[in-house]
Amino acid sequence: MSDSKITRPFDMLNNAINKQVLIQLKENVQVRGKLKAFDVHMNIVIEDAEEIIDGKMKTKYVETLVRGDNIVWITV
Repeated sequence: MSDSKITRPFDMLNNAINKQVLIQLKENVQVRGKLKAFDVHMNIVIEDAEEIIDGKMKTKYVETLVRGDNIVWITV
């Protein structure tokens, strides 16, 4: 994790811009890739994304938008 102090949830996302993140979505789907942008609704743009279903990489995307209300958790 970054040396920057985290006092709000969005601080973690700000510190993770241009870093690899793993996003858990509903229905046991994960997306892994480089965090490019996010908004207040936690809609997230991921570059070089991999869709992972049941632990297996299924699809690669150059760039994808993950809708915030589908996100369960995010890790950096």
